[in-house]
Amino acid sequence: GLGLAAGNRVDYIELDLNSGKILESFRPEERFPMMSTFKVLLCGAVLSRIDAGQEQLGRRIHYSQNDLVEYSPVTEKHLTDGMTVRELCSAAITMSDNTAANLLLTTIGGPKELTAFLHNMGDHVTRLDRWEPELNEAIPNDERDTTMPVAMATTLRKLLTGELLTLASRQQLIDWMEAD
Repeated sequence: GLGLAAGNRVDYIELDLNSGKILESFRPEERFPMMSTFKVLLCGAVLSRIDAGQEQLGRRIHYSQNDLVEYSPVTEKHLTDGMTVRELCSAAITMSDNTAANLLLTTIGGPKELTAFLHNMGDHVTRLDRWEPELNEAIPNDERDTTMPVAMATTLRKLLTGELLTLASRQQLIDWMEAD
């Protein structure tokens, strides 16, 4: 299941990944701020680029103190040696490292490119407009950086079980999610 929370509002959806059937839900078509849940979608987009030969999991990305943003427990320890794309995805998903997410967003072309990737998958609801940490503002009635539970669940199903990613990339995404 997937749950999102905003203030005192909570939503929930449980989807059978094999059949695509919604097993249980609460407010499945209300917009909610994505907060850090976008990081799984981001790493799905990165894996898609890897499958297309446009990126490599082993590519090392170097960054500086100026790139660090609030809550970066993994990236702050690697200022001298940098991190690989694989390590950044792991840090983003398993530790919710915000700098890792920003560095990965840079590799795909920014928030608008993540939104375009999602639209190309058929998700016309989910949108990322800003970078970490601003995307976490969650201003009431602001549609920036939001999704609906049904859209997020459907998109995750496509990433985890569909033909969008290779079997190896799907398994990598699952491994990162299970390590969370």
